[in-house]
Amino acid sequence: MDTSDQPEIGISDLVRATAGRDAGKLFYVLKTDENFLYLVNGRDRTLEKPKRKKRRHVQKVLRPETRIAGKLRTGDKVLNSELRRDLAYLSRELQSNDLGGF
Repeated sequence: MDTSDQPEIGISDLVRATAGRDAGKLFYVLKTDENFLYLVNGRDRTLEKPKRKKRRHVQKVLRPETRIAGKLRTGDKVLNSELRRDLAYLSRELQSNDLGGF
Protein backbone atom coordinates (compact mmCIF):
# COMPACT_ATOMS: atom_id res chain seq x y z
CA MET A 1 0.00 0.00 0.00
CA ASP A 2 1.34 3.41 -0.95
CA THR A 3 1.48 5.77 2.05
CA SER A 4 2.87 8.77 0.18
CA ASP A 5 -0.54 10.50 0.25
CA GLN A 6 -0.68 10.36 4.05
CA PRO A 7 0.87 13.13 6.16
CA GLU A 8 4.18 12.23 7.80
CA ILE A 9 3.64 10.92 11.33
CA GLY A 10 6.34 11.53 13.92
CA ILE A 11 7.00 11.39 17.63
CA SER A 12 4.40 13.27 19.74
CA ASP A 13 1.79 13.37 16.96
CA LEU A 14 -1.80 12.64 17.85
CA VAL A 15 -3.29 9.74 15.87
CA ARG A 16 -6.59 7.88 15.70
CA ALA A 17 -6.51 4.10 15.24
CA THR A 18 -8.46 3.06 12.13
CA ALA A 19 -8.18 -0.73 12.47
CA GLY A 20 -8.24 -3.36 15.20
CA ARG A 21 -9.93 -3.51 18.57
CA ASP A 22 -8.83 0.05 19.37
CA ALA A 23 -10.27 1.59 16.18
CA GLY A 24 -11.46 5.13 16.85
CA LYS A 25 -9.30 5.65 19.96
CA LEU A 26 -6.80 8.49 20.23
CA PHE A 27 -3.11 7.87 20.95
CA TYR A 28 0.15 9.79 21.12
CA VAL A 29 3.08 8.46 19.10
CA LEU A 30 5.89 7.57 21.49
CA LYS A 31 8.36 6.11 19.00
CA THR A 32 8.55 5.34 15.30
CA ASP A 33 10.40 3.03 12.96
CA GLU A 34 10.13 2.33 9.25
CA ASN A 35 6.89 0.30 9.33
CA PHE A 36 5.49 0.71 12.82
CA LEU A 37 4.41 3.34 15.31
CA TYR A 38 4.51 2.81 19.07
CA LEU A 39 1.36 4.33 20.57
CA VAL A 40 0.43 5.28 24.13
CA ASN A 41 -2.75 6.54 25.79
CA GLY A 42 -1.84 6.18 29.46
CA ARG A 43 -4.65 3.73 30.21
CA ASP A 44 -4.42 0.34 28.51
CA ARG A 45 -1.35 1.35 26.48
CA THR A 46 1.05 2.82 29.00
CA LEU A 47 4.47 4.36 28.53
CA GLU A 48 5.97 1.11 29.81
CA LYS A 49 4.04 -1.04 27.29
CA PRO A 50 3.20 0.91 24.11
CA LYS A 51 1.03 -0.52 21.35
CA ARG A 52 2.92 -1.41 18.16
CA LYS A 53 0.72 -0.58 15.18
CA LYS A 54 1.34 -0.44 11.44
CA ARG A 55 1.45 3.07 9.99
CA ARG A 56 -1.38 2.34 7.58
CA HIS A 57 -3.72 1.50 10.47
CA VAL A 58 -3.67 4.99 11.97
CA GLN A 59 -4.68 8.45 10.82
CA LYS A 60 -3.01 11.65 11.96
CA VAL A 61 -5.27 14.07 13.81
CA LEU A 62 -4.57 17.72 13.13
CA ARG A 63 -4.60 19.77 16.32
CA PRO A 64 -2.72 22.58 18.03
CA GLU A 65 0.49 21.80 19.92
CA THR A 66 -0.01 20.59 23.50
CA ARG A 67 2.31 20.61 26.49
CA ILE A 68 2.38 16.80 26.58
CA ALA A 69 3.36 16.62 22.89
CA GLY A 70 6.25 18.97 23.61
CA LYS A 71 7.41 16.82 26.51
CA LEU A 72 7.29 13.65 24.39
CA ARG A 73 9.27 15.30 21.60
CA THR A 74 12.01 16.61 23.90
CA GLY A 75 12.22 13.39 25.93
CA ASP A 76 11.06 14.96 29.20
CA LYS A 77 9.37 12.74 31.79
CA VAL A 78 5.67 12.20 31.09
CA LEU A 79 3.26 10.41 33.40
CA ASN A 80 0.50 8.06 32.26
CA SER A 81 -1.97 10.22 34.18
CA GLU A 82 -0.91 13.25 32.12
CA LEU A 83 -1.50 11.30 28.92
CA ARG A 84 -4.97 10.20 30.07
CA ARG A 85 -5.96 13.73 31.06
CA ASP A 86 -4.70 15.30 27.84
CA LEU A 87 -6.28 12.68 25.57
CA ALA A 88 -9.62 12.94 27.41
CA TYR A 89 -9.60 16.71 26.90
CA LEU A 90 -8.64 16.41 23.21
CA SER A 91 -11.27 13.72 22.64
CA ARG A 92 -14.02 15.93 24.12
CA GLU A 93 -12.78 18.90 22.10
CA LEU A 94 -12.70 16.93 18.85
CA GLN A 95 -16.19 15.53 19.45
CA SER A 96 -17.65 18.94 20.25
CA ASN A 97 -16.01 20.56 17.20
CA ASP A 98 -16.58 17.47 15.03
CA LEU A 99 -12.94 17.68 13.89
CA GLY A 100 -10.37 14.93 13.84
CA GLY A 101 -8.32 15.08 10.72
CA PHE A 102 -10.89 13.23 8.63
